[in-house]
This record gives sequence, C-alpha cells and structure tokens, in this order.
Amino acid sequence: MTTAEAAATTTSDNAVAQSFTLKSKELGGQLAIQHYANGMGFTGENQSPQLHWENAPAQTKSFALTIYDLDAPTGSGFWHWVVFNIPPHVRELVAGAGDPSKNLLPEGAVQSNNDAGAPGYMGAAPNDGPAHRYLITVHALSTNLELDKTATPAFVGFNLHFTTLAKASLVVYGQKQ
Repeated sequence: MTTAEAAATTTSDNAVAQSFTLKSKELGGQLAIQHYANGMGFTGENQSPQLHWENAPAQTKSFALTIYDLDAPTGSGFWHWVVFNIPPHVRELVAGAGDPSKNLLPEGAVQSNNDAGAPGYMGAAPNDGPAHRYLITVHALSTNLELDKTATPAFVGFNLHFTTLAKASLVVYGQKQ
C-alpha cells in the first residue's frame, strides 16, 4: 500500500479497508432553504448544515472543514465556511454550528474568515444561471493549525495542504430560485 492509499483509508479489525467518509442528515443533492443567505435577494436562514464523518485515519490530531462555491463568478470561487482545530474525538458538527454567536462548535475549534471577511458560515447566494457546485470537505490533519480567526481562507488552505492526512467531500448544488 502506498503512502497515499494509507492516508485515504483505515483498517478495521476484520482487515477490510474503510473509506474516510463525510455525510449529512440534512443534505441530499441540493442545498435546502435554511443553507442560503438571508440577504442579497435570498430569504434563507444562513444556517450551516449538519455534517458528520467516519473512518478517519488513526493518527488524526485534528480536523478542518470547508465549504467552497466552485462556480462563484469571482475568478477564484468563494469560501463560505472555514473551521479548523476541531478536536480529534469529534465526528460531527451540528446544524447552525457556523453561527459564532451560538457557540455550538467544540471547544478549541476556530472559525476563520469566509470570503466575505467575517468568521463563521455565510449562506449560499448563487447568481442567476446554472446551479453552483458547493464542495464540502473535511480534512483529517496531522496537527493543529497555528492560525486564528483572522486567517484568510487561502492561507488556511495553504496550511491544510501540508497537514492533511486524508479528506472526504460532498458536492451539493444550489441555484437562484
């Protein structure tokens, strides 16, 4: 097994490889109204989705979670949510955890700035036209990141690149109604 294969799977007692997997009880293939912005022509609730993961590598020291709009008309996409230093025993973020005022993240987790320049989750606000793809990724990390909530999404991503042991993703779609 290569190093990359070892990072992408874990082994159970019966020696069957289990994939690192990200799931949601709320999300199907489309974002729900509560995950859209409340503003900019949208009447959503600006609520981050419930997310849970399983089969992380045994050597995981922390997790990071990101939500990225691949199709935002910016030339560089749009980061809707960036959370890191999620403790290694945590396997779920509850719905609404992206609202810093609700204090729903596990102790030690850090919500850094989204691309609107504020920490926490910013709901989807796709422009007219084809549906946007929202890439939701959980990263199993080899360490905690030495960053704070003022870190830009690009700088967090740079640090994730060098500390990610494995990652699991979901793609959901959102379209202006």
